[in-house]
Amino acid sequence: MATMNISLPDPMRNWVQDRVSEGQYASGSDYVRDLIRQDQSRRAKIEAMQQAVTEGLESGTAKSFDMQDFQSRMIASEIDG
Repeated sequence: MATMNISLPDPMRNWVQDRVSEGQYASGSDYVRDLIRQDQSRRAKIEAMQQAVTEGLESGTAKSFDMQDFQSRMIASEIDG
């Protein structure tokens, strides 16, 4: 595992130490690794959402939607299936 040294202002350093003292993390490094994992997960979700938006925009003009017709077809498919 590689080592990386970071500098934090005292209030941030104290925040990290408090999380460790509370037993939420084994060490400051554990806390930073968790923050990085959370950021990676958040960014992956944002990328997926952006991809879905892009696909929607590129899919063309929306077609009209009739809720009553849709519900009727769903009920009919339940009866048939």
